[in-house]
Amino acid sequence: MALHLSLVSVFGILGNVVSFMGSLSPLPTFYQIYKKKTSEGFQPLPYVVALFSAMLWIYYALLKKDKNAMLLITINTFCVFIQTFYIVTYFYYGPKKEKLVTVKLVLLFNVFGFGIIFFSTFFLGNPKIRIHILGYICMAFNLSVFAAPLAIVRKVIKTKSVEFMPFTLSLFLTLGAVMWFFYGLLSKDMNIAVPNVLGFIFGILQMILYAIYKNRPKKVVEDPKLQLSDQHIVDVVKLETDVNGVTPPQPNNKNYDNNDGGGDASQKV
Repeated sequence: MALHLSLVSVFGILGNVVSFMGSLSPLPTFYQIYKKKTSEGFQPLPYVVALFSAMLWIYYALLKKDKNAMLLITINTFCVFIQTFYIVTYFYYGPKKEKLVTVKLVLLFNVFGFGIIFFSTFFLGNPKIRIHILGYICMAFNLSVFAAPLAIVRKVIKTKSVEFMPFTLSLFLTLGAVMWFFYGLLSKDMNIAVPNVLGFIFGILQMILYAIYKNRPKKVVEDPKLQLSDQHIVDVVKLETDVNGVTPPQPNNKNYDNNDGGGDASQKV
């Protein structure tokens, strides 16, 4: 029994470390935003969703009240702090239109969305039913977050370039999924274990693609633009997922007019 509890703690601590490193991965992007004093067209959605996910897991851990709940609370509390920092920075340097979008997203997810989940579960009479319902909500949301790498996987296969899929982030995704899977399995919490199976599969897939395409010549001319031909320049979506459901920045897709008047071209994910 003591060994079992020790293993749960070990995997929880390792999961915290890997998730911590993954949460810091957008810092270079925001440093560039700070230097250039512009949000550069990046979307606030990944940070809003990451904040929403962290809030859900904190709520789940507080209701569960087991011996290892603190391991979930610590990393997700840090995620709440760092994602709030990202959102505030984006809001400060974003154009007026993007500021309005940011406010709407925060209200939709972090105020109304979380509020509905909180009030619809907190006052349920049966604590076991309450924790089961909340666990299913967290699991469903995490599964959808882990499915996000499909966009960048498609991009890598189509462009035969790993420019927008850094190896370190793929490594963090894989390692984090392994740690949290064993944490959930050993603590008998399938709401944590099941989504990380998908996270592990997508992490391995990204690493395999990186090994295949890492030596291919880069097609990227200027971030975040990708030159597909002499006539078309398009935006590329930077979509990378945090090892624990935390998703880093995505540039907005935009259509750019052809310089020769031949039409528009856009890159779809």
